[in-house]
Amino acid sequence: MSNKVALVTGSSRGIGKEIAIELAKLGYNIVINYARSKQAALETADEIKRLGVQTLVVKANVGKQDKVKHLFQQVDDTFGRLDIFVNNAASGVLRPVMELEESHWDWTMNINSKALLFCAQEAAKIMERNNGGKIVSLSSIGAQRYLENYTAVGVSKAAVEALTRYLAVELAEKDIIVNAVSGGAVDTDALSHFPNREELLEQAKDRTPAGRMVEKEDLANAVMFLLSDKAAMIRGQTIIVDGGISLLT
Repeated sequence: MSNKVALVTGSSRGIGKEIAIELAKLGYNIVINYARSKQAALETADEIKRLGVQTLVVKANVGKQDKVKHLFQQVDDTFGRLDIFVNNAASGVLRPVMELEESHWDWTMNINSKALLFCAQEAAKIMERNNGGKIVSLSSIGAQRYLENYTAVGVSKAAVEALTRYLAVELAEKDIIVNAVSGGAVDTDALSHFPNREELLEQAKDRTPAGRMVEKEDLANAVMFLLSDKAAMIRGQTIIVDGGISLLT
């Protein structure tokens, strides 16, 4: 495994960092991508290096196609291969429908949806040279159900899940497996941007049938399963990890 490579976008902290660490524990060399959190990315790289693998840190806003090409060129130049791509980077404007502006929509869709398409294209070009690979994206239950102030993000995540199905079919001939993991509310830095953060957390704690909130480790575990050989016949699916809360509405 020592020469295999995994790229996790938005992996300087939160769920992306958790996934990157779990992959490093399996012996994957890790590409850490960030857009703004340079210090966090470098600290994550140091932590991962202590696990005995190589790291590459690349700054790139994955919502911009030229930056995507730069990111994957860096991966190819450094390692010459890519075995796993985890599409984790996300952003978005949290506003009611009537307050959304074109810039809000474009920003959210570019980073959350367009990024998957063009990152997957670049990943596939490298993966097919080494007998295939695996792609997993992070989604949200807001893709399938209404969440307050979540319109732009929810629609962008619905696009991620739809694109996952199309990629799974069209990349199968290259022996590339594509899936997604959809999570409930997780108390990470990203949730701090929600104007109703406390309400969401309280609801998750009180109403989740599992009796507790979803943790970032729960999502990382699901991603790791989909990246394993045990999930080889799961294709184009979105696995929901929410403790059962979406079953109540």
